[in-house]
Amino acid sequence: MNAKIAKRVEEIALDLASTLSVVETRGEVEIAEKVHGIFAGMDYYKANPQNLYYVDVKDDALGRKSVIAILEGGKAKSDKTVLMIGHIDSVGVSDYGNLKEYANQPLKLTEKFKELELPPAVKADLESGEYLFGRGLFDMKAGDAVIMAIMEMISEDIDNFEGNLVFAAVCDEEGNSAGMLSCVGEFGRIRAQRGYDYLALLDADYITEEYEGDPNKYIYIGTVGKVMPTFYVVGKETHVGESFKGIDPNQIAAAITGRINLNPEFSDVADGEVTLPPITLKQRDLKTEYSVQIAKSAVVFFNYATHCSTPEIILEKMIKAGEECFREVVDTLNKRYQQFCEMAKREFKPLPWVPRVMSFDQLCSAVRKEVSGLDEMILEKARALMTEDMDSRDRSTRIVEFVHNLWSDKNPVIIVYFSQPYYPHVYVEGKLPKEKALLEAVEAAVKETKSDYKLGFKKFFPYISDLSYGAVPEEEGVVATFQENMPGYGITYDLPFDEIRALNLPVLDIGAFGKDAHKFTERIEKKYTFNVAPELLYRTIVNLLK
Repeated sequence: MNAKIAKRVEEIALDLASTLSVVETRGEVEIAEKVHGIFAGMDYYKANPQNLYYVDVKDDALGRKSVIAILEGGKAKSDKTVLMIGHIDSVGVSDYGNLKEYANQPLKLTEKFKELELPPAVKADLESGEYLFGRGLFDMKAGDAVIMAIMEMISEDIDNFEGNLVFAAVCDEEGNSAGMLSCVGEFGRIRAQRGYDYLALLDADYITEEYEGDPNKYIYIGTVGKVMPTFYVVGKETHVGESFKGIDPNQIAAAITGRINLNPEFSDVADGEVTLPPITLKQRDLKTEYSVQIAKSAVVFFNYATHCSTPEIILEKMIKAGEECFREVVDTLNKRYQQFCEMAKREFKPLPWVPRVMSFDQLCSAVRKEVSGLDEMILEKARALMTEDMDSRDRSTRIVEFVHNLWSDKNPVIIVYFSQPYYPHVYVEGKLPKEKALLEAVEAAVKETKSDYKLGFKKFFPYISDLSYGAVPEEEGVVATFQENMPGYGITYDLPFDEIRALNLPVLDIGAFGKDAHKFTERIEKKYTFNVAPELLYRTIVNLLK
């Protein structure tokens, strides 16, 4: 790309970074207004103001919004359209300590870092002069700047451009993707109103080394998915003075963590690419006070990445793992109880615990046989929980607890369900015409781009992103299984599955290169980010529109 565009990408990136837009703060509103203002200053949007507008996040307490910018080529009428997204929020800045005031000032922060003792790899990058530091610059305002600079360049010669671009600068990607989810329906409305044919969904989210010393700069065609399988473990409470008369849910939860946590057995493999194994994001008992009674229940949930596994497949795997862990704990307790009885000169009788694991849907089926109107009761409970200030995942747990308490069966059990959020994986196999066209467009762009870098292809963007909402896996039962096993679905959490499925687009990420996303040493490499990424993205767009 020419020096003028590289310079413009840098200018926009620094401008965007200067507005601190931490997720779930008013800064998200300010950054949306800044993005809107940059577009509004372009001659094209002065002449076509109807092509630039906000999309509000519904019922948002902060009044957050995303920005839609549409660019229609003037060379010839065309329905061919490339859809693009980029998030404008960032994570917080508390990790910067006494440099927090410089977190959104990349030029000053980079100078300040020269006064610090830094890890050798960070220090080497700093001293090279090839990197810029700053919160949100890498993840992903430099990527936003790439898209915006390309659109600005095209707009300046719009009469020689054929095809259409739709860009959504979305909020809340670092939170619950409220920005993207509020735009999905708008994408459908634009398509219907203007007769567009969307060819693909492109993002410019960050790229980085997949391992230390990795020489490649990757282009990702497709994206990883994420589900949050959760275990609600009901034990049997007892006084600590009669400890073998109960069963500790913490012990079962610990066994589940030991069985599943970072276990490659649960990794997805597709086209030779492997997801990271599941990892716990929370494990705790639900006892609210100190007493000498053991806990009645515990919860543990996992971040579970997917390339091809659907919610139904994951639910089956988790139920099986839960059964194995429950049985293992019962066997261990019996061995320890027998040893204790021998030491205490008591008669040993096997403990009465029977391993049981069921899905949330199966729990509801059992309770419906005893309680009429259960489904409406669950909805009422979900609505009541929405008025309470708590983590959204805790609402799901409270609903499971509520339903279980209605059940007459009080014996120990594990209930497996899904917590929010859910990010579908998008697997671009190249079998469908639009998938094939995207693969060909990107391959041609790589060949056409002059670069000193080793450019490589990967089938899945490995970091959770809004690209997941470009399509829903086609396997039957994906939506139903998730909805039936996500407590409070429709009230505490909702996804526009029909609108996502209506898009059904292959997805791609070509982003800024850097290191240490979500760390205070977050940084971009300037040469690749300002020169190579814009050319790759531009050529991909042009090739698609051909």
